[in-house]
Amino acid sequence: MFAIIQTGGKQYRVEEGDVIRVEKLQGEAGDKLDLTALMVGGEQTLFGADAAKFTVNAEVVDHGKLKKIYIRKYKSGVQYRRRTGHRQQFTALKITGIQG
Repeated sequence: MFAIIQTGGKQYRVEEGDVIRVEKLQGEAGDKLDLTALMVGGEQTLFGADAAKFTVNAEVVDHGKLKKIYIRKYKSGVQYRRRTGHRQQFTALKITGIQG
């Protein structure tokens, strides 16, 4: 059985035992979270109000930062050059179960 969940403006396909990286959430390592399912699949596919009855149980594993990305801006002829960087923070979640 799998479920589609949404957090941080993105959707993730998860199964029990998966570890996913999502945008940073509040909580310490070991905290439990309950996420609502947008869609549940398996023998039968459920979505909408039927899938909203299902909850996805998750546990916070770790917090961290992803690899740095660099953004470069350039305009020819006017000697305009800029370089900035960004490291996105994430929370690693372990999916412990899908119940409903």
